[in-house]
Amino acid sequence: MNIEEYRGIWVFLEHKDGAIVPVSLELLGAGRRLADKRGVPLSGILIGDDVKGLAAEAIAYGAETVYVYDDPIFHHYRTESYMRAVITCVEKYKPEIFLYGATSTGKDLASAVATDLATGLTADTTMLDVDAETGLLEASRPAFGGNIMATILCKKDRPQMATVRPKVVKALERDLERTGEVIEEPVELREEDIRTKVLDIVRHTVKKVRLDEADIIVAGGKGLGGRAGFEMIGEFAKRIGASVGGSRDAVEAGWIEHSRQVGQTGVTVTPKIYFAIGISGAIQHLVGMQNSGLIIAINKDSNAAIFQACHYGIVGDAFEIVPMLTEAFDQALREEVKHG
Repeated sequence: MNIEEYRGIWVFLEHKDGAIVPVSLELLGAGRRLADKRGVPLSGILIGDDVKGLAAEAIAYGAETVYVYDDPIFHHYRTESYMRAVITCVEKYKPEIFLYGATSTGKDLASAVATDLATGLTADTTMLDVDAETGLLEASRPAFGGNIMATILCKKDRPQMATVRPKVVKALERDLERTGEVIEEPVELREEDIRTKVLDIVRHTVKKVRLDEADIIVAGGKGLGGRAGFEMIGEFAKRIGASVGGSRDAVEAGWIEHSRQVGQTGVTVTPKIYFAIGISGAIQHLVGMQNSGLIIAINKDSNAAIFQACHYGIVGDAFEIVPMLTEAFDQALREEVKHG
């Protein structure tokens, strides 16, 4: 392989219900930064049925070129059909870096493509950078249970690939004045070439906590000591209109359900305000909330790592401080009601 032949940054443009999913728009923002640093173009690849119209949206979010595979054979996502389209396009245009959202579709497709192309893939990346001269993608993610950050390189193979978690990078501002090129690629696949068939889609709706959509989160950790601690912060969250989250330690202890776990093995969140109460600040947790607008930490250990990541820190016993905060918010609310 002559890696000098490979040039440019690509993003897989995943879509759902007629719109590009947010993580793909976020990756266009990250890809734009990497492409500018390398001095190479940023492109997107869009696969589906009647999806050409979405290319303009990708350009508005930073893509210079969008390669489109638009055909009824891509009406439903199937690993084999999408993989064949991606591989054909990669072999034709040779991108140096290819980014996918770490969604169920993105992870499935990326692993299949990496296997067929015999190239490297970094999964669940939380930080991205590139060496401007060598073009090496520096894909970082927590390792060894979240105790360290590992930066993974793919030195010998191309394209360098990574799946990136939602909410860890930011999309550019949508700009309809941006211009770009839309290239419709020929589709040579036939239905009989695909081994899997989609017979039916059955949607089962369940009520789930959506921490990633919350504006305010009150999260508790091991320092709360048990369910009583979570009842306390739950009451505080209720008073201020917040959602309740937890660290991995709290989930593993059974104090809060897994759907509320924040961190590398949970959900990534970007609320306007994040309260970290009794949370030490392990890397595994930090990567899930470090992009919050305002981080307020409460911990009785003054050396806790969380104090290096927060905007405001309170050293003390949460069982003394949280009730005081609750009362202070109650008082402020009463004053607001009193004065209309």
